[in-house]
Amino acid sequence: MTTTPLPLLVLGKGRDLHTERGVECPGDLPPASDPALVERARAAKEALGDRVFILGHHYQRDEIIEFADTTGDSFKLAREAAARPEAEYIVFCGVHFMAESADILTGPDQTVILPDLAAGCSMADMAAISQVEDAWQDLQDAGVADATLPVTYMNSSAAIKAFTGRLGGTICTSSNAKTALTWAFEQRGDGQILGGTGKVLFLPDQHLGRNTYVRELGGSLEECVVFDPHKPMGGLSVEELRAARMILWRGHCSVHGRFSVDAVETARREIPDVNVIVHPECQYEVVELADYVGSTEKIIKTIAAAPDGSSWVVGTELNLVQRLAKQFPGKRIAFLEKNVCYCSTMNRIDLPHLVWALESLVEGRVVNPIRVEPEVAGYARAALDRMLALPGETHND
Repeated sequence: MTTTPLPLLVLGKGRDLHTERGVECPGDLPPASDPALVERARAAKEALGDRVFILGHHYQRDEIIEFADTTGDSFKLAREAAARPEAEYIVFCGVHFMAESADILTGPDQTVILPDLAAGCSMADMAAISQVEDAWQDLQDAGVADATLPVTYMNSSAAIKAFTGRLGGTICTSSNAKTALTWAFEQRGDGQILGGTGKVLFLPDQHLGRNTYVRELGGSLEECVVFDPHKPMGGLSVEELRAARMILWRGHCSVHGRFSVDAVETARREIPDVNVIVHPECQYEVVELADYVGSTEKIIKTIAAAPDGSSWVVGTELNLVQRLAKQFPGKRIAFLEKNVCYCSTMNRIDLPHLVWALESLVEGRVVNPIRVEPEVAGYARAALDRMLALPGETHND
């Protein structure tokens, strides 16, 4: 069956006012790479051989994915690096917290490199360790800390992971958040998930925590409160903290948080028989309207398994959506929102930075090494090990 692909119009290149899904993207991306840089990257990687292992996150641009030895989500990539102790250098084409996780999991003789130190994560940056420590003091003052266990999303700094590990909590990905929350509730209070007294402090993405607790565990929205670190006591009363089961940090993904109810409703009106698939970092109202919800890996697998001729709008980062559209030309695949926005920090890893990092290694210089302090790494590793001990999938996020 022949299909007409839905338009993926990026950065003003072409217009279709009725169906276009994305022509406005705040901020400028780095300029496109030239052929000379491509050849330099190939030459440097060949010269380094097995000494270097390049990780490419799904949200990276194609010019980076071309040189990745493996692709995936953040924790999967960190574990891939740990599984290759012969690689002296791990070049992580992702963002800062991902490189930290790789440093925590890899051996002492391996060095993790982030080609651009400005490649951060807005969600991870919404939870500073000083804020989280103050919040825990607030929970202690309210008399609820003993009944509360922290569960931290993988998309967080090493310091926040260490805080979680020090207090006996665990890490989760978007694939195993349900399992992690179930475990956490079993550790606190009377061990019940519904109707119990145990609480979870969920960091730093409020949407993943809310979606998992309400949609997968059967909890209620009324049992979820949002802790705002910029307000005294998180903007909550002692009574609200005591009544809550899920204390959600006021954080979100700048990309997934953009997807709206209006975008879903518009797609259903304009595209016949469309399937809506979104990441669980999206707002609760958006997730409720979607046909499918899942991690980046699940999004890829779901679309790959779908029949030719099917139509999809995808609520996740644009680089991946474009890649899926190219990979599966027999399916109609488009970005969920009409206003396209890349993950600006993820896109800081461009070919000029990768070439610089690789050529520096060829010359014997290590640029932008990511090193986590031993004490922080130890507590963070403890939290990660608790996650690895949980049943089911642990590597997708």
